[in-house]
Amino acid sequence: MGSLDGKTALVFGVANDHSISWGIAQALAREGAKLGFSYAGPNLEKRVRPLAESLGATFVEQCDVGSDAEVAQVFARAKEAFGTFDILVHGIAFASREDLAGRFVDTSREGFLLAHNISVYSLVALTRAALPLFPAGGGAVLTLTYYGAEKVVPKYNVMGVAKASLEATMRYLASDLGPQGVRVNAVSAGPIRTLAASGISGFRDYQRSFAGAAPLRRNVTIEDVGNAAAFLCSDAARAITGEVVYVDSGYNIMGMQTAEES
Repeated sequence: MGSLDGKTALVFGVANDHSISWGIAQALAREGAKLGFSYAGPNLEKRVRPLAESLGATFVEQCDVGSDAEVAQVFARAKEAFGTFDILVHGIAFASREDLAGRFVDTSREGFLLAHNISVYSLVALTRAALPLFPAGGGAVLTLTYYGAEKVVPKYNVMGVAKASLEATMRYLASDLGPQGVRVNAVSAGPIRTLAASGISGFRDYQRSFAGAAPLRRNVTIEDVGNAAAFLCSDAARAITGEVVYVDSGYNIMGMQTAEES
């Protein structure tokens, strides 16, 4: 018997089998949840659809989260397919590659707005659209953040600022929706080599050094994040909302690292 038996989840943000959202989807399915998927554009369908089908999902719909019309359309289709659902996974983030390469001060107005629209406002838009489809007892919303929201990570630039905004947005949504029984949380994962991470200059070097600095002395996997997500989306976490849960081998607790430890 799984912790999510009888629940349905709608997952946004899977790009391929290395995506953190895919690790979450696998964990939710393992715990008994029925799944639906939404992908960002037609180029991703050939990757996402076979993954979804491997977990028995038949709801696989395209959605540009920058379009209110497409958001409304995908949730109308979700209503037709599921009636109600219990879990919304928001694994969406995007910034222009050029804004992740130079200095943050050189971020363009367009790049700043794009990163916040796709990475942050989409959480508001998707949550608002999901509200009428959550059952009377409430639901769970989960988003993905990163330590660059708190501390400066080289070359993370505008995405770090967007993640800080995302974390604040998550807390405001948790406050708004708590009376309806809707919980909103975030997982802050350590660096994982995903399609999005490939656009960050120097990411591989940073990932290699991460394991030596983290207390558990290892990198994090999408399975690690999936396990934490399944807990947060389950009734076992029914008193947890508005929180950032770190799945980073303890990296976030560390201050200065000595030469002997490196």
